[in-house]
Amino acid sequence: MVTTVGEMGMSTESSAVKKFRRVLLKLSGEGLMGNRPFGLDPGMVARLAVEIATVHDSGVEIALVVGGGNIFRGVTGAAAGMDRASADTMGMLATVMNALALGNALERAGCPVRVMSAIPMPSVCETFIRHRALRHLSKGRVVVCAAGTGSPFFTTDTAAALRAIEMACDALLKATQVDGVYSADPRTDPAARRHDHLTYTDVLARNLQVMDATAVALARENSLPVVVFSLHHAGALGDVLAGRGLFTLISEEEP
Repeated sequence: MVTTVGEMGMSTESSAVKKFRRVLLKLSGEGLMGNRPFGLDPGMVARLAVEIATVHDSGVEIALVVGGGNIFRGVTGAAAGMDRASADTMGMLATVMNALALGNALERAGCPVRVMSAIPMPSVCETFIRHRALRHLSKGRVVVCAAGTGSPFFTTDTAAALRAIEMACDALLKATQVDGVYSADPRTDPAARRHDHLTYTDVLARNLQVMDATAVALARENSLPVVVFSLHHAGALGDVLAGRGLFTLISEEEP
C-alpha cells in the first residue's frame, strides 16, 4: 500500500515504506545552501544533521550521498569551456567539502559517523571500500559517501543508486526542493500534478528529470525503490520512514 494523498494533503500509513531497515539518503548540494546563493547554510546543515540523528537513533541504518552543486558543478564548468573530466573532478572535490561539513554536524548532534571518499585522500577521510562501509553500518555508524563514483561523467544521483545497491539498502531516499515528482515544475506551473507512485519505466518514458537515466536504470535493474520527498519540511525524513507525509514512491509495480 502506498501513501494516498488527497486534496487536503491527508495521508495514510504506507507499509511499503515502514519496512525499510537500511536506507541511503541522497542530499543535493543546493539543499545545503538554505536560502543562501552559494556555499553552506550552517543552520540548514545542523537541522538536517539533527533529523538524520533522530532517525538513526530510532534504529534505522543510514548511509548518505551528498552532491556539490552549491560549490561547483561539473556540467556548468564544462559549459564554460573547461575540460569535462577536469570539471567533474572539481565537482567531486566539492562533494567532499560538503560531506565533511555534514559529518561534523552529525558528530555535534551525537551521531557516530564516518566520511568515506571514492577518491582516496587518507589524510582527510576514509577511502570508500564496500566491506568497510558495511561494517560501519553494522556498528551503528552513519556513513557519508563523498566524491560521487570517483569517476567523471557520472552524477551523484548515479553514485547514490550505486552505493545503495552496494550496501544492500532497502531504498534510496532522494531529498529534493519539492515534495515528490510532478508532471511539471510546480514552482512555475500551478497546474503541475504530483504523483503518489511511478514505475521506473514511467520516469524514463516521460523524461521526468527526477534523476538521471543511468541512476533510474540502475535502480530498476536491482529493484531498488526510490522515495522522493522535500527536505524543506522539518521532520520530513522521519515522516517518510514512518509512511506519513507527502512523497512519491518509484518502484517496479504498484505497491
